Amino acid sequence: MKELLEVIIKGLVDNKESVSIDEKTENHTITYQVTVNQADMGRVIGKQGKMAKSIRTVMKSVATKEHKKINIEFVG
Repeated sequence: MKELLEVIIKGLVDNKESVSIDEKTENHTITYQVTVNQADMGRVIGKQGKMAKSIRTVMKSVATKEHKKINIEFVG
């Protein structure tokens, strides 16, 4: 799942080298902390947070298929 999230995020940003995804597991929930360059944060979040919501929706559907729970946090 981390690889899929990385492909999605890198497809949106200009500074692909600055993309970093940290994975933490706690209480059967996987949390991904996505860090991108400050200049690319607007592209990842989108207008009114629509892009971030879409990314979360796709990732949650993949996680549900694998019987897992995930959270995605965008860190500036």
